[in-house]
Amino acid sequence: MELDNAMIPRDAFFAQTEDVPAKEAVGRICAEQVTPYPPGIPVLLPGERIGQAVLDYPRTGLAAGMVLPDPADPELNTLRVVA
Repeated sequence: MELDNAMIPRDAFFAQTEDVPAKEAVGRICAEQVTPYPPGIPVLLPGERIGQAVLDYPRTGLAAGMVLPDPADPELNTLRVVA
């Protein structure tokens, strides 16, 4: 899966942000890192445009026992995006 880098990661991380329901995050620019563990490899980084498939992976992984230590909402009901 290739993601669209819409902003420089630092700019997205320090931009004005808002927390939106995960289902409304598709198409928005991510402002936080999402790293499911295991395997411990980021699936979303600040500045990347959020796609449905990329969002589905950690959300379904949570049901299988993955842990999300990075995002503000570790249950991924909401996602921090650039406002």
